[in-house]
Amino acid sequence: MNNITKANILIEALPYIQKFSGSTVVIKYGGHAMVDRKLKEEVMLDILLLHSVGLRPVIVHGGGPEINSMLQRVGKESTFVQGLRITDKETMEIAAMVLVGKLNTEIVSLLNGFGGKAVGLSGQDACLFQAHKKPLQLENQDGSLEEIDLGYVGEIKKVAPGIIISLLDQGYIPVISPIAGSEDGESYNVNADTAAGILAGALKADKLLILTDVKGVLKNINDPASLISVIARDEVPSLISEGVIQGGMIPKVECAVEALQQGTGSVHIIDGRQSHAILLELFTDGGIGTMLV
Repeated sequence: MNNITKANILIEALPYIQKFSGSTVVIKYGGHAMVDRKLKEEVMLDILLLHSVGLRPVIVHGGGPEINSMLQRVGKESTFVQGLRITDKETMEIAAMVLVGKLNTEIVSLLNGFGGKAVGLSGQDACLFQAHKKPLQLENQDGSLEEIDLGYVGEIKKVAPGIIISLLDQGYIPVISPIAGSEDGESYNVNADTAAGILAGALKADKLLILTDVKGVLKNINDPASLISVIARDEVPSLISEGVIQGGMIPKVECAVEALQQGTGSVHIIDGRQSHAILLELFTDGGIGTMLV
């Protein structure tokens, strides 16, 4: 790449930098970008660049594969119901250890190592996320409903974003693990996509970015070139009924719609496997993922 090309890239980014300066951007960090060391560093550098040019990034991270790996190491099997891990007390302790003690610390260390000002939190800090046990009912063949006890899987019922606002105002980058507290003092593991969406709504964030392992919403799931660049929230029900939005993309899109309804400006589902995906989505004319508005 010659110097003229580099200069043109900066010029293309300039109006977006000017437009988004001062904006709060919640980033749900997960998928392959959390596993691959090179991608991990690129994501951190992207976030630091956002911070350096005046945006206010907030990170909510997942960690399912790391939890799975740790459970395997201690010889503990996982049982899933409708994609939700049944979480007993021991599993909850391991999940908290991995999410808060390991992954959160690693992300904060990387950001600070690159010259950032990151602060690690869990949803329990300053009562950021208050949750209760997530209810789940399954319909039996005879039509009766069976209550499933998921254990320490939580559903967020209250958000207190004051601690995040204070940190942002002081120039810090908050990094949040999806562990929530409860009124009875228990800890619950909550879905990171959901936590990011709820927090984005509570902060009235300008943007929510969801990093995943697909390009975005595709018209044809087998054709990467069929990416839908923009979706209006009122189009979502028909896209689900038509099977365009399906499988694991449904909860992500539903999370996006909820965030929009709560005051988030736009939601972007992007491929975290793409180098510098965050910058390409926010600071280029075409973007790379699906934006919901």
